[in-house]
Amino acid sequence: MKRVRLLVFNAALGALDYRVPEGMAVEPGSIVIAPLGPRQVLGVVWEPERLSTQEVPETKLRPLLEALPVPPLPAPLRRLMEWTADYYCASLSSVARMALGSMAALRGGGTTTEYRLTGEEPARLTPQRAAALDALQGEQASVRELAELAGVSEGVLRGMIGAGLLEPVTVDLDRPYPPAAPDFAAPELSEDQRAAADIFIAAVRDHAFQPFLLDGVTGSGKTECYFEAMAEVLRKGGQVLVLLPEIALTENFLRRFEQRFGVPPVLWHSSLKSSERRRAWRAIVQGKAQVVVGARSALFLPYARLGLIVVDEAHEVSFKQDDGVRYNARDVAVMRAKFETIPVILASATPALESMQLAEAGVYRKLALPDRFGGAMLPDIEIIDLRNEPPERGRWLAPRLVEQMKERLTRGEQSLLFLNRRGYAPLTLCRNCGYRFQCPNCTAWLVEHRFSQRLSCHHCGHEVPAPEACPECGTGDCLVACGPGVERIADEVAEILPEARAALVTSDTMNSPDAIAAFVAMAEGGAIDVIIGTQLVTKGYHFPELTLVGVIDADLGLEGGDLRAAERTYQQIAQVAGRAGRGEKPGEVLIQTRHPEAAVITALANGDRDAFYAAETEARRDAGAPPFGRWAAIIVSSEDQAEALAAARLVGGTAPHLPDMLVLGPAPAPLSLLRGRHRFRLLINARRSAELQKTLREWLEPLQFPRGVRVNIDVDPYSFV
Repeated sequence: MKRVRLLVFNAALGALDYRVPEGMAVEPGSIVIAPLGPRQVLGVVWEPERLSTQEVPETKLRPLLEALPVPPLPAPLRRLMEWTADYYCASLSSVARMALGSMAALRGGGTTTEYRLTGEEPARLTPQRAAALDALQGEQASVRELAELAGVSEGVLRGMIGAGLLEPVTVDLDRPYPPAAPDFAAPELSEDQRAAADIFIAAVRDHAFQPFLLDGVTGSGKTECYFEAMAEVLRKGGQVLVLLPEIALTENFLRRFEQRFGVPPVLWHSSLKSSERRRAWRAIVQGKAQVVVGARSALFLPYARLGLIVVDEAHEVSFKQDDGVRYNARDVAVMRAKFETIPVILASATPALESMQLAEAGVYRKLALPDRFGGAMLPDIEIIDLRNEPPERGRWLAPRLVEQMKERLTRGEQSLLFLNRRGYAPLTLCRNCGYRFQCPNCTAWLVEHRFSQRLSCHHCGHEVPAPEACPECGTGDCLVACGPGVERIADEVAEILPEARAALVTSDTMNSPDAIAAFVAMAEGGAIDVIIGTQLVTKGYHFPELTLVGVIDADLGLEGGDLRAAERTYQQIAQVAGRAGRGEKPGEVLIQTRHPEAAVITALANGDRDAFYAAETEARRDAGAPPFGRWAAIIVSSEDQAEALAAARLVGGTAPHLPDMLVLGPAPAPLSLLRGRHRFRLLINARRSAELQKTLREWLEPLQFPRGVRVNIDVDPYSFV
């Protein structure tokens, strides 16, 4: 009889032993179905020596029910899962679940039925059917997915099928992707680009772990450099993973990839249809998906022949996941490359301080691209001191910035205004009684969105219609919008430059790949004069006619006491500044601030990145902060405030007293109420030599908490709310 150890997808159960029935073949990594009481559970066969459990006699072992028809999860991926679970103090089953991606794909290929519009449109339509016809132009998906797209019930669509307005289409779930051609359109590279590309190509050929930091100014052609490494992987029959920090960057990358390799890459992100996700996952595990471009969730997929990992915009905060398994995809990507023994490229114009330190220590090999490609010059940067050059009363754009925008409009050039704040105003209050609109679920103000006429919480999604009267005192026409959001800046642009064609670029307006593609096409085609946007516009876009960038509030990111506030502010403003002057015409950047003496603003004005990094490095060293020390956070939460406080005090009262570790707290979190849960935080500052994860586990695992209490550990936190 053969005994196997199973990692089941239930963190409370741990590992379980089963018997392999006669005729079934399994090995470590095999995905199987097993009985658990009256239920059936999914699990992965694991090496027994790597997973401890309480062994039961062989006579009591229940047999596995089924081995699913997919390749086993490879050993390097299993080792990565173990490392991730250990480093981030997460359950191994939670990490392993991220590798499966599509549960439907585990059952094999076959066909499915999707639906699309037939093109017929009867003379009389119900309002729901008319809305569906408008929303579903060019779409093809399952009935459920089409219903979500159209915002109607599935019953409406089934009625449209019966009426001949929608037709079925049989889709092959395993149809192959068109192959990418490594030599389709090889580019002309500069001398610096060619030197970097040759080093990457040699690393791919060596098939050894080599981490690279590709440090190039905006517009230097970093993408073309790592495209050459990708081409070499394709020649060798391998697979490439490219991680992007957000879907908004995907459209631009797809076009550049298709121009270089002749076909689009395989996508992996949360907006994929279920059939697309199933098809992509099966192509990945079979080694048929050559280049996969995705968000951080693509990192744990079971690639059959992974030959290269690229992390683009590697400094981005959005690579850190803030719920579930709280991992940093940038760092885990390096570890995956180590387990797979392949090169990994971290590309950025503003690398994270941790990456820069690892490069200086020789752990990463740093390759620099100091100049823009094709002779384009970096933009001139000037500071507008709002204390000396204030905007007109009731406005937010300084006169000098307005004049420069008018000049660009006259010359037929484009301007970009950056403010990292969605909506119209961050706070709405009553001028009569002072009432402030606050989210009932979070300690956060409701943000006014004037386009949708709603007040929204950006933390939990709570929304209410904008009222006509104050709910506290009942006074009408008394609500005042305080502070600017991008919608308010868009209104100001419409007043100042009524003839200008403006585009608002935020996650509210650009919430799909199609919307982003339409925006890019309009901007490149000269149909937009002024772009007003949040962080979505800070990176990845190349508009040759964009010659002016205005940063509305450079001080915004410095508020809140975040450990990395100065670094994030520098990165964000440097990135958005890099959108200017990328073509033949010179660019200019105007930064509005009330603190021109701040180190980050001075560094931006002087173009002295090295001085900023040096000062920031010393500040971190003095504070024992990363990369010179270690941070971890413990977040205790409950729907009952007293229960959360008692649990937090239990955690704080049992904290270990160690010479290489300092425990601060518990204290109410800055967002002390989030999504209806009261939150308390403890912050741990440890030396690099401390056994932080071991200490956390030995400290917290013996503690018992009420059922309503959640205790989350965040190693290397980026968010301090």
